[in-house]
Amino acid sequence: MNPPAARENSLALTVLALNSGSSSLKFGLYRVDAARADCVLEGNSACTSIEGQTDAMREIAARVAASGAPEPQVIGHRIVHGGPSVSRHALIDAPLLQHLEDASAFAPLHAGAGLAIIRRAQHLFPGRPQVACLDTVFHAELPAVARTLPIASDVCAESVHRYGFHGLSCESIVEQLGTALPERLVIAHLGQGASVTAVRAGRSVDTSMGLTPTGGLMMGTRSGDLDPGLLIYLMREKGMDAEQLEALVNRRSGLIGVSGLSGDMRELHAAAASNSNAALAIEMFCMGVRKQVALMAAVLGGIDRLVFTGGIGENDAAVRRSVCAGLAWIDGLQTQVLPSNEGARVARHAWTIVGNHRA
Repeated sequence: MNPPAARENSLALTVLALNSGSSSLKFGLYRVDAARADCVLEGNSACTSIEGQTDAMREIAARVAASGAPEPQVIGHRIVHGGPSVSRHALIDAPLLQHLEDASAFAPLHAGAGLAIIRRAQHLFPGRPQVACLDTVFHAELPAVARTLPIASDVCAESVHRYGFHGLSCESIVEQLGTALPERLVIAHLGQGASVTAVRAGRSVDTSMGLTPTGGLMMGTRSGDLDPGLLIYLMREKGMDAEQLEALVNRRSGLIGVSGLSGDMRELHAAAASNSNAALAIEMFCMGVRKQVALMAAVLGGIDRLVFTGGIGENDAAVRRSVCAGLAWIDGLQTQVLPSNEGARVARHAWTIVGNHRA
């Protein structure tokens, strides 16, 4: 006879996976068992405010109820940053929710909306277990050479280090490759948020984002890496305070900052022929991706495969061509486009955690 834990973990559960991003709220309703995570209903709402995210939650609950699909038994949440106190996927209880609130300064574009979605889901689906699935977990064992930030050790406390993000996306790529997983893999997750990650034998060994999701590549509205002296200059000479700097680097930079037009790559492509700033923003983005891929090649000692994923990575062939054209010096570079199945990974982790908890 199977032991109780094995019996419990073999049971199927219906999991509602919620993916609160910087500009959208995605959902997927999954039927999950030990072998599969099958999506039975999914959708996406463009949301640029906390109020928009919570309004979208009401619509999601209504769509699930109207679909005739089984009611969700578990709610899984993609959480961008858990801070130093939450380093593993976990059931959401009052102490964990407090830890997530304490970590909100690490990801201001995401944290407020993510917390609002959790509270709204608790209200709409009372009594259902809620699970936090963290983007940082995939990078939790970065080697010290990648994890440590080059600042004074007395400042570089336990909470100040490279966390890395888009971990659920990276994990989904590794899972999709399965037995075809190469030894040296580079994942370019390109969307409103963008990062490049070096993966050796399925484990993250370096990634472009750092302490927060603002670092690394330029993105839709985020600056990516900057000379830190620029921020000091803006404070001293322009009188900008922390709130103004945060708004600058998170909401007024990247593609929208350079183009002065939009943070949406589709709109920039449409305008590029007649708008030199739009064309420059696209060129800078592609150049930045090339640089990060080359950096990860140095980390890995070469690349066996480059995978593009995310909204831009999956759908923008022009960006992919531009990036790859600048990497022609890498002999035999193999490229692939794969979907970022973050929802399925959230559903799988939620199923595992709830099953283990019940056992």
